[in-house]
Amino acid sequence: MRLVEILIPKRKRDTVEGVLEDEGIEYTLIEEGSRQEPSVVITFPLPTPAVESVLDSLRETGIDEDSYTVIVDAETVVSDRFDDLEQRYAQNTPRISREEMQARAKDLTPRFRTYLVMTVMSVVVATAGLLLDSPAVVVGSMVIAPLIGPALGASVGTVIDDRALFRRGITLQAIGLGISVVTAAVFAFVVRTTGLVSPMIDLFAISEIEGRLTPDLLSLVIAVGAGVAGAWTLTAGTSAALVGVMIAAALVPPLGVVGIGIAWGFPGVALAASVLVLVNVLTINITSLAVLWYKGYRPDSWDQQDDARVATKKRAVVLAVAIVVLTGFLGGVTYDTYRTGSYEEAVNADVTAVLESSAYAELTLIDVTIEYTDPVPLRQPERIVVTVGYPLGTDPPPVAEELQPRESVRTESAIHLPTGPLLESHRPEVVVRYTEQER
Repeated sequence: MRLVEILIPKRKRDTVEGVLEDEGIEYTLIEEGSRQEPSVVITFPLPTPAVESVLDSLRETGIDEDSYTVIVDAETVVSDRFDDLEQRYAQNTPRISREEMQARAKDLTPRFRTYLVMTVMSVVVATAGLLLDSPAVVVGSMVIAPLIGPALGASVGTVIDDRALFRRGITLQAIGLGISVVTAAVFAFVVRTTGLVSPMIDLFAISEIEGRLTPDLLSLVIAVGAGVAGAWTLTAGTSAALVGVMIAAALVPPLGVVGIGIAWGFPGVALAASVLVLVNVLTINITSLAVLWYKGYRPDSWDQQDDARVATKKRAVVLAVAIVVLTGFLGGVTYDTYRTGSYEEAVNADVTAVLESSAYAELTLIDVTIEYTDPVPLRQPERIVVTVGYPLGTDPPPVAEELQPRESVRTESAIHLPTGPLLESHRPEVVVRYTEQER
């Protein structure tokens, strides 16, 4: 429930009292004598879903939208008339008023200097956590990232036609992404050149990095969930702290990977992570925009409502087109993951069948590893490494000659275009490594 306080001209007193009486709202009046124009401060409690409707009714009496208005939480209201009012508005969609949502969206975005410092620190911590392969450190970077405010601010500004809030949200998102990439790249370069990590470090063996190199369509679930949860939490008037962590989870670690890819000179890594970041940013924006529009938030005046409707449709179309284009890359990654997974399954099955035959009864299969030409899709297998054990004091039979010509080793051509397949059929090298074992 909310306690509303409005300063109105004294000449509007009778009209305002009539509106409140018609709504069955109890109120108090205090005459304000410190202003040149005779004024009255009117205070009344409202159920949360009733705030926007009642304020709109009051403004229809001629009260300026920018008039002094305070809306605060009320713990308890003891009144039979208030109970009746709650029951009347119980069927309404549970959401805070347009004014409260606008104020909360502004409050979620810190001052520029604070936003800049917190963004830089979150990306530095995330990059360090990625290089350390530490999930705990990466999660810690998400907690301090101030990314929820600009994302929701742009959507709120769109649906209520607050152009200043929209521009601020878009500007801070762009600045945040740019600063994050530069910071991550500089920090990773310093770490690499000063020897804070081993020169022999294998970035593609780090699970925290590897998971961001193959972003598939399932990655969209995180961004969709973050956008919906963020907007829904904002309209419900509850704390958005945990949702801010979720939004940061979709953006901060991939930004760190972009910087690492730049610092280590792997453009494919930087490109794959950049696509993931852009898809997530756009998806968070369009889903939060859709939730706010679905919840019925509109500007107060009719002319602004038309402008907001046009702006929302245009921005939604732009976001949707951009997401579809970038999702093509995610679809390609998803296809590549399925293709390589099926290939690895077939190779493992064939290698196992060969080594279980009577000709190789003394050999024991230890491991099958498939090495690829590029860690970033689209990938082709370069080498199949089979590790087998053989008894001490014996000469192991040549297994590679048996495995190399097998049909399962050859990859089929893939992604056929009018000009031919994007990936040609390929037969990788088969390498067998022998390890002596006691009988």
